[in-house]
Amino acid sequence: MARFVKVARTDEIAPGQGKMVEVSGKKIALFNLEGSFYAIDDTCTHRGGPLSEGEIEGEQVTCPLHGAIYNIKSGEVLGPPAPKGVARYNVQVAGTDIEVEV
Repeated sequence: MARFVKVARTDEIAPGQGKMVEVSGKKIALFNLEGSFYAIDDTCTHRGGPLSEGEIEGEQVTCPLHGAIYNIKSGEVLGPPAPKGVARYNVQVAGTDIEVEV
């Protein structure tokens, strides 16, 4: 059964930045887009690059290894060489705590 798990505090991720968190054995990329938080799998489907370390532009993150582009809000792949998108996770903020549903 899915549940929300605290993964970070709002002051740990500046707007326009990402951070990798581990929850239940999963590496999840957590992003701050203008004060709203989003979570997708951290591992690029092309060669396993860390999406949390990618360049963020608008609602898109570019994998730092080979340039695949993903939508931060949906996990959808927007540009090659990644063959498919990544999972997205529901996020809620409780006070200063960021929680991800896993």
